[in-house]
Amino acid sequence: MKRRTARSLCAVGLSLALMAGMVPAAMAAEPAETADSIYINGNIYTVDDDFTTATAMAVKGDRILYVGDQEGAEAYLGAGTQVTDLEGNTVLPGLIEGHMHISNLGENHLKLDCYFKSKEDILEMVRQAAEAAEPGQWIQGSGWLDTLWETPGYPTKEELDAVAPDNPVILIRSDNHMCWVNSKALELAGITKDTPDPQGGKILKTDDGELWGCLTDTAINLVRDLVPAYTVEEQQQALLLAQEQLFSYGFTSAVNAGTTVQGLENFKALYESGEMKLRTYPMIMLTTDLTSPEAEYIRTHAPSEELYDNRMLVRGVKIVGDGSLGSRSSAMLEDYSDAPGTKGEYRFTDEQMYEAVKLAYDNGYQTGVHAIGDGTNHQVLNAYERVMEENPREDARLRIEHFQIITAEDMQRALDMGILPAMQFTHATSDSNMAEDRIGSERIKTAYAWRTVLDAGSIIIGGSDAPVEKVNPFHGLYAGVTRMTRAGEPEGGWYPEQKVTREEALRAFTIWAAYGQFEEDLKGSLEPGKLADFIIIDRDYMTCPEADIKDIQVLATYVGNELVYTKDTSAPTVVWQGDPLTFNRELVVEPGTIYVPLSDVVNGISAQSTVSGGTATVTLDGKTASVPVKDVNGAQYVGIRALMEGLDYHTNWYPDGACVSIGK
Repeated sequence: MKRRTARSLCAVGLSLALMAGMVPAAMAAEPAETADSIYINGNIYTVDDDFTTATAMAVKGDRILYVGDQEGAEAYLGAGTQVTDLEGNTVLPGLIEGHMHISNLGENHLKLDCYFKSKEDILEMVRQAAEAAEPGQWIQGSGWLDTLWETPGYPTKEELDAVAPDNPVILIRSDNHMCWVNSKALELAGITKDTPDPQGGKILKTDDGELWGCLTDTAINLVRDLVPAYTVEEQQQALLLAQEQLFSYGFTSAVNAGTTVQGLENFKALYESGEMKLRTYPMIMLTTDLTSPEAEYIRTHAPSEELYDNRMLVRGVKIVGDGSLGSRSSAMLEDYSDAPGTKGEYRFTDEQMYEAVKLAYDNGYQTGVHAIGDGTNHQVLNAYERVMEENPREDARLRIEHFQIITAEDMQRALDMGILPAMQFTHATSDSNMAEDRIGSERIKTAYAWRTVLDAGSIIIGGSDAPVEKVNPFHGLYAGVTRMTRAGEPEGGWYPEQKVTREEALRAFTIWAAYGQFEEDLKGSLEPGKLADFIIIDRDYMTCPEADIKDIQVLATYVGNELVYTKDTSAPTVVWQGDPLTFNRELVVEPGTIYVPLSDVVNGISAQSTVSGGTATVTLDGKTASVPVKDVNGAQYVGIRALMEGLDYHTNWYPDGACVSIGK
């Protein structure tokens, strides 16, 4: 598509008069079945069994009538058919987020955003929030990750006390399995150095027994339970904020991995009002308390049929079995390699896990258990084996969420049992800087083992675990294919023998994810009879450079043939390591060159620069580039291509998305 504006994608297209010229007037009678919409001149990856490609698609209502070539699509042309010329653009099935936390993603818009921030920047945000807060008002944030800091290591309460002495502060680590709190929060929670650790959690202490200021897993609740809950209106607003973000990344469906009864009511209210269009698979959260409202819901409500015109299916249960590798709270069979005497924490005893799984299983629900450590994976498989022997069910499709560190024996056992692994490609690339330190060179061989899983004949349910990781699915596709971070490290990939192909990665985010929620006959591929959920992207996912996969821009997202998102291409997007750079001034576009503000781009890529005699000298990671400076209304600008190529990065221009993609 020679993209002119976002509107040309859907509303402009070809006129019916132009299309009618394709057939003689005498043959222009109304066909037996007419399409509401026909899309032509596309590069359509259907993701069917044969990974067929097509050039045209016909849609009626919210369903696909036909996928194939233009001649075949013409058979469905009627007087009211809208025809859209895709002008060669790539079309994929609507992406399915196979494991995330929709409400948390939305609620993060209401908190301090600590994702990918330095410790110094986070402390400054807390200081500013404390200055603006009322006395005693809670300060909340999420997303910090100590392994990315210049000096890695868990942060302390004293650091928060220095910037917010009078307001309780709770900042959740990016994995959601640790929090960082100040002394005020600990005081309000009644936590002292003598407070015992709760089952499944840990109150971190210094070598001399004093409180550190970090809590893991169930210990987080000692503080979090004191934080005023969001109102129902705020919870619903958070879901809509998350929906907007998901559509912009091409998601048409998402699994909400852990939903309360109130959360189900929030989804239902938004579907009934017509505000929620995203298709969801909310998994009911089950804890050790089998008298909870969620446990009672499972006892008293059978799994649902499709609700709200195939927008919602309530058929799954989520159980959290342990913590995370980064916080050393995932339960291991043997000690952590970098923390002798520490094996992590089980959230459930063996019997509690069995009882929770049994409750869900015997009431007809699919169960997905969060299991990071090899100890928890072993525990879950034992529980699954027991309930399956006691009460055989056809096609239960039991899942293990993350399936991250597992012994070779238990991996084979799981796959022999037909357990579905829901694995997040970006977890491996995010963890690659510390995972082997945590578990050593032997256990790492069967960790994050995607190729092993696929070669054994299983599938992988793709996802991001957002907001633990960034929700952008193209980061996940890139990680699966390259086993590299978005910075391109390590070169060649981390344990590259476990890479997946581009086709496999895409299946993980489409048809395999659909299978993981019993909806493979409804969505996940572009085939006649299935829902018309699809996206249009700015480059060919299957053939573009590997480094550019992470930068793919979604031009449009359709749910049931309804356009729910279009990208604004009125200004260029400059993507660095998978994320758009932020500019405080408008970019300057001249034939063949895009000029960007020097100070903004230098800050955005964490470089250093000097300017002398009309030339900017920019240094990044030991590389130096000298480029001419252009004065624009008193501000210094440089050409983005000249700058980045001078620093040994490639730049590719994708005109349909008005996107500059920068990579190694």
